[in-house]
Amino acid sequence: MIRTQIQLTDDLAAHIKDLAAREHVSMAEMIRRAVACFLKTAPKPGADDRYARAFAAAGRFRSGRRDLSARHDDEFSEAARR
Repeated sequence: MIRTQIQLTDDLAAHIKDLAAREHVSMAEMIRRAVACFLKTAPKPGADDRYARAFAAAGRFRSGRRDLSARHDDEFSEAARR
């Protein structure tokens, strides 16, 4: 498991603490359950969505270098070595 730190409002922390006590589990376990439940119901991007996002990003950024497309392979190799 990965340890992480979050900040909760007083009300939210109190609700989680009460639920955890009723279930006889830790607050951390209650939060893990809530996150797992959220992720099960969260929409998953499909291939069409990923393609649309990539297409929308194309051409939106500028490196300021005029030779980048001609030297793409060299630049990619150098970046991969870092």
